[in-house]
Amino acid sequence: MKRRKGSALPARTGAEFLDRLSRNRTHVEIQGETLTGGVADHPAFRNVVRTYAGLFDAQHAPEYRNILTYPSPTTGDPVATSFLIPRTPEDLAKRGQAFKVWADASQGMLGRTGDYLNSALMALASAADWFGQTDTSFSRNIVAYYEKVREEDLLCTHTLIPPQANRAQPASQQAGGALMAHITREDDNGIVVRGARLLATIGPFADELLVFPSTVLRGTADDKPYSFAFAIPTDAPGLKFIAREPFDYGRSHFDHPLGSRFDESDAVVVFDDVHVPYERCFTLGDPELGNGFYTKTDALQHMTHQVVARSTAKTEFVLGLTTLLTEAIGIGQFQHVQADLAEIITTLETLRALNRAAQADAAVNAYQVLTPAWPPLNTARNLFPKLYQRFPEILRKLGASGLMAIPTEADLNGPAAADIDTYLQAATLTGKERVRLFRLVWDASASAFASRQALYEYYFFGDPVRTAIAYQAAYDTSAYVDRVRAFLGAD
Repeated sequence: MKRRKGSALPARTGAEFLDRLSRNRTHVEIQGETLTGGVADHPAFRNVVRTYAGLFDAQHAPEYRNILTYPSPTTGDPVATSFLIPRTPEDLAKRGQAFKVWADASQGMLGRTGDYLNSALMALASAADWFGQTDTSFSRNIVAYYEKVREEDLLCTHTLIPPQANRAQPASQQAGGALMAHITREDDNGIVVRGARLLATIGPFADELLVFPSTVLRGTADDKPYSFAFAIPTDAPGLKFIAREPFDYGRSHFDHPLGSRFDESDAVVVFDDVHVPYERCFTLGDPELGNGFYTKTDALQHMTHQVVARSTAKTEFVLGLTTLLTEAIGIGQFQHVQADLAEIITTLETLRALNRAAQADAAVNAYQVLTPAWPPLNTARNLFPKLYQRFPEILRKLGASGLMAIPTEADLNGPAAADIDTYLQAATLTGKERVRLFRLVWDASASAFASRQALYEYYFFGDPVRTAIAYQAAYDTSAYVDRVRAFLGAD
């Protein structure tokens, strides 16, 4: 696509994403090494960064262009469909299709593709009037920021969780209130933030960091310094990311087929007196607005719509992988194996049904946005974190001891090649093909990458117990209670 001189960047290509990343000077601490640039070529990030670049390239592929983009209302240039404000069922369906195309590209293994937070920004900007309750400038700020991210096709991550130093105390009281990111002062141009937050997945290679509310705050003066929502570039002065060790070990796609492609970095975010301009702030010092950030704007529904598409793609992948495994070693005739496959199929069809119900029962909200129905989405977000835990368990059980001694690609090309071909063959596969399949099963069920995936899914929406409590509390059972009462009172 030819860019107009001086214009904003509509739907980026992978090369444009990599070029911008090469110019960023994000401060990253990883395994004792300090980076202030060069993230795109660092061994911990270079493979997953190029996977993300492939997602941007898909926006320009002839077979996906009309699904993944739509004309910008500002310039007419193609911009990502995840920014599209749904007004009609067709708009909502297109958003769902776009989510699934990107999710399929990573087999559902990437949890922070741009469409997740793009969906949040779309909903937040549509609810601009809600942000203006205390200051109309916040309404203007959220709309301007949404338009900036849309027109420049920026990749955003976010950080929500306070440090877990002492779970028996509110975060605002831990270490005298110094640990959790908080406002230390204000000046004529903005606020200054100090402290830390968890957990910025893809933070080291994202363009922007969204610092959004998470914990419920009381409406006291002590809570005001912790009540804010703002966005900053990931290379803002004073901002740094402490990244976990990578699960991409620099090996081939054959040896680590998932980890070498999809290992999204997770990071602690440290704010060392980071200055945030007022125009980058969306709410300040108002716990009530912070507590309603997602629910009062319906951002949660649109974010979960994307998540269900990703969960569906992931379940499809696990079903395909489990089926190949059973065929390869000839165990498909056993009843307990068939029951395990039925469990995965049931999960898949449940997700599909819930997603379809959410779209079919969508309604226009107070901001004139067609919004997917919350009950089916809420059901999916309560079910999948628990159901997913069974997937790696099933793969490990069916792979059994065959997963314990898997040669590497180097062995297939070395002196052991003939023995591998003879002794590691499967019912339907050569020795090399069986090793390739079993390395994928290992990476999906028993590797460090797999363990991180299971933990990530379990806590994706926060503490599952609290999520379940909120689910139950919000569910209207009155009609069913009345029916039982009427039955009890019948002659």
